[in-house]
Amino acid sequence: MKKQLIAIVTGANAGLGFATAKKFCDNGIITYVNGRNEEKTKQACEELGPNARPFILNLNNLEEIPAAVQKVAKEAGRIDVLVNNAGINMKKDFLEVTNEEFQNILHTNVLALFAISREVTRVMKENGSGSIINISSMAAQYGIPRVIAYSASKTAIDGMTRAMAVDLAQFGIRVNAVAPGFIKTNMSGKALDGDPERKKRVLSRTPMGKLGEPSDVADAVFYFATSESKFTTGTVLPVDGGNSIGF
Repeated sequence: MKKQLIAIVTGANAGLGFATAKKFCDNGIITYVNGRNEEKTKQACEELGPNARPFILNLNNLEEIPAAVQKVAKEAGRIDVLVNNAGINMKKDFLEVTNEEFQNILHTNVLALFAISREVTRVMKENGSGSIINISSMAAQYGIPRVIAYSASKTAIDGMTRAMAVDLAQFGIRVNAVAPGFIKTNMSGKALDGDPERKKRVLSRTPMGKLGEPSDVADAVFYFATSESKFTTGTVLPVDGGNSIGF
């Protein structure tokens, strides 16, 4: 009988994180749904069903991460999967971005990701196995205007994915990343529907000619979370309908 996997998905009460948590819960994975808004996170867990557990934590509070991770490990017995999905974006002209704004994006998208990965690794190391999946972005693959801090943070995540994969392989821990392209979410919907010219440009350079679904990203994350990918580590997988190679 296969053991039931235990997962943490950060930023999981909406969007791609929620879609990933749903994929996990629907496939029998006990999933700790992380969010900083207690009401929203508990509501998401109710929608996700009996395999979902609320994990209320603002990852920007780095000093709270170790105790929070240990609490999950104690309650669940172990942690098999960590999905680093939580992240923030900011659209602003390069010359207008302040040092504080730039640092704020890096703090949430890079430093918090590192801190929770380190603490979860301590738990995974004890079990001699684990899978960490980072959510990257097409912003790390090519230049996108007005997202300098976000692009820097996601490029850092790609580099960290490879470095973590090398460092953690000795403990039986695999580290991979999924880089979503243009996915049909509330956020992208508003951006593209309000800018028909941009939407046309996006679709014209996407060979598959359509936006992806959140479930497409969740399926890729699920692959990395399970033994289906047991000999794969240090990769960044674009889930973008070919957008990154379209011309």
